[in-house]
Amino acid sequence: MKVPYTYFPILFLALLCVSKANAQKDTIVTLSNITVSTGQFRPQTVKNSVYKVKVISQEQIQAKAATNLIQVLNTVTGINMSNDNTLGVTNIELMGMSGQSVKVLLDGIPIVDRNDVKESLSQMDIESIERIEIVEGPMSVLYGSDALAGVINIITKKQTGKHFRAGLRIQEETAGKEYSLLGNKGLHLQSVNASYGINTFFFNGGLTHNDFQGFGGDDYGRAKSWKPKEQYLGNILVGHRTEKNTIYYRLESLDETIASKGAINMGTFKAFDQRFITRRWLHQLQDDWNISPKFNLSSSFSYTNYNRRTRSTRHDFTLGTDQLTTGSGEQDTAKFNTLFFRTLGLIKMNDKMALQTGIEFSRNAASGARIEGSPVINDFSLFASAEWKPVSFLNIRPGLRVVKNSLYDAPPIVPAISTKWKISEKLDMRLSYAHGFRAPALRELYFDFIDANHTILGNKNLKAETSKSINSSLNWGYGQKDFKAMAIVSGFYNIFDNLIDYALDPLDNTSTRLFNVEKFKTTGFSVEQNLVYKQWQLNIVGLYIGRYNRLNNTSGTNIEVPAFNWSPELSGNLFYNLPKINTRFAFMYKYNGARKAYVMTDGNVSDIRLTKLDGYHWADFSISKNLFKTLTLQSGIKNIFDVNNINSSASGGSVHASNGPRPISYGRSYFLSFMYSIQ
Repeated sequence: MKVPYTYFPILFLALLCVSKANAQKDTIVTLSNITVSTGQFRPQTVKNSVYKVKVISQEQIQAKAATNLIQVLNTVTGINMSNDNTLGVTNIELMGMSGQSVKVLLDGIPIVDRNDVKESLSQMDIESIERIEIVEGPMSVLYGSDALAGVINIITKKQTGKHFRAGLRIQEETAGKEYSLLGNKGLHLQSVNASYGINTFFFNGGLTHNDFQGFGGDDYGRAKSWKPKEQYLGNILVGHRTEKNTIYYRLESLDETIASKGAINMGTFKAFDQRFITRRWLHQLQDDWNISPKFNLSSSFSYTNYNRRTRSTRHDFTLGTDQLTTGSGEQDTAKFNTLFFRTLGLIKMNDKMALQTGIEFSRNAASGARIEGSPVINDFSLFASAEWKPVSFLNIRPGLRVVKNSLYDAPPIVPAISTKWKISEKLDMRLSYAHGFRAPALRELYFDFIDANHTILGNKNLKAETSKSINSSLNWGYGQKDFKAMAIVSGFYNIFDNLIDYALDPLDNTSTRLFNVEKFKTTGFSVEQNLVYKQWQLNIVGLYIGRYNRLNNTSGTNIEVPAFNWSPELSGNLFYNLPKINTRFAFMYKYNGARKAYVMTDGNVSDIRLTKLDGYHWADFSISKNLFKTLTLQSGIKNIFDVNNINSSASGGSVHASNGPRPISYGRSYFLSFMYSIQ
């Protein structure tokens, strides 16, 4: 049975007239008053944080009707996506830096990825997320390696106290113009979750099935340009909370299969098929203990088992059989195991001074046919920071980290200092300076990725990265009963030494290898405006980013190469609540400006050319309506401007990219979602 995709908005608009339940509560949230935990001594509001923290609230996540985190982040200013359709994965860039320098956390605990591509962002259960906190700039003092560009911390739902809640979500979505109801076209999501609290115990759990049937392909449903992906995502949380102590255990599981079916050879009636199968188990144990009014101890422990298997077959359509192939990398399992422990002690010495000290240990191990040997990296760190308020309007937070890495000598001290100056009741200023350190990961040292489309080689001779960063922001806020406004002007400047990046192997131009770049820089500034008026909420952000030209100051070039390539970004989010008919409207927009680059032709500095990746506009729109207090219906359009591929005249950016069109999306899509909850 097929339902035309254009029916989705029509069906929903008809539902707007169905019910007139009790007036909906005001769900517009002033973001400056949201409580955050990333980088904080204790949870506090965004307004009081020493760091500039960007928050994506649960209301914003729901407005996107997202089926994964990539769909939530794709309209966030400063975050850019790059897709590898061959492998079916998406990577991110934060403030001009690639994903390998971005630390992704789940409740403050690092998430393990197979390589530098942050594919874990598309492997999290969207229904379990309370909010997302993003801190831009080096956070190496608190979070260690991989945090040079910043931190993305995914905060999960943890409802405590006496309660019962259960929810169900079903979403049907087109892939461009392709769709069949619960069938072999489009995207189909089903999710169940529940939480229960009794006395001092609380339980949370959920299971999500995410089935994307791919897009494009031939008349036989093969050779799809966007690979089919099926995921089973589960989580269980068991906790105990008293007045002084909260402890919980969380189990997160992933079962993902990406199918790559080749075209049929009409001469032999055979086809080459591949499946990329990922299994991940993440165990978390966290404890927060208020030993006394002046001393708090929090500890985190996790163990991650991550397996990525490649299974390649030759399918015979005449016999209906599958035969395993024997090509390089066509039968392989890469295994990554991570043991992580951190404990933090917070001492409140007086109203003006607080001290935090911590110990962190991680053990990363890998094995597989494409991994040299069975390498292990141990990382042990001691770190400390203080919050000093010499006067009521000034907060100073210095910090340092001492690192002992089993393979690399870290700097004697990795320092940082952040300040917040309350100029007036409406005006705040933040200024920070930080060093960063990142030792190469196992995947960068020993993992060789070779298949029919990729030859990417690790490099065990890599040097560790270091960085220096300055970040500043000026925040102005104004509020009355029905009207609130907030404006933020900010800037950043980063210098990286020995940055790890990809380049063609000078000894083999058919292979890509990891190398150290002697010097790299990023800089930029942004302007943000937030307005809340009654049931309206508007957020507008403009960003201008400069990425360093490595060919700058190179002698013998045929053209003058500037120090930075500049590109603009602009985003806007508009939310409106209509309580009389229990309806919410959301419109989310982002413009990614054109990105320029200077490249050498065949490694010749006397032949440098200017290349460009075209800019594009992206927008999503959704309508949500509450029915009978327990049922919410949501419908809308994603990728309103129908972006597919954008022109690229160079291979820069992702190592998996190529000349010609760069894949962004499979086009405009429509969705209809049913959410049922009882409590």
